[in-house]
Amino acid sequence: MPLGTKTKQYETPNHPFQGERISSEHSLVDRYGLKNKEELWRAQSELRSYRRESRELLAQPQDDAVVARRRGEFLGRLKRVGILGEEDGLGDVLGLEVEDVLERRLQTVVYRKGLANTPRQARQFIVHGHVVVDDRRRRIPSYVVDVDEEELVAFDETSPLADELHPERAEGQ
Repeated sequence: MPLGTKTKQYETPNHPFQGERISSEHSLVDRYGLKNKEELWRAQSELRSYRRESRELLAQPQDDAVVARRRGEFLGRLKRVGILGEEDGLGDVLGLEVEDVLERRLQTVVYRKGLANTPRQARQFIVHGHVVVDDRRRRIPSYVVDVDEEELVAFDETSPLADELHPERAEGQ
């Protein structure tokens, strides 16, 4: 592969002109403030990989120690990032929706915490470097926020947005 090229991290739809799919994608892009449908397709591909791994692990023998360790690691990873709850198991992975993946993005977490008025404004704050996670500046809106990092999401103390009287601050924050 030549330098500067990279493989796609997502799959595009098989049938590009399906009105129902297009409208549902459009509503998700609007609701989560995504830049384009490519970001949605990435989340869908990530969800497909979770489901694929879950099906593979469910098909393995129950008493194998190596499989049990892989199951524990897989479930631990999904619980750490907040996609699964503490009591959920491998079967619950098959019932996940793309919204479960999109809710864990930094952009969505910033909006849900009330640091921004809209998801698009949250994206702008992140890209412009106003948001930190555990005192580390994050400029990638698709950064997946762990459950224990969620309360550490805040404005950078050197940012003008750290002032509560700033006009762009969300109401009540």
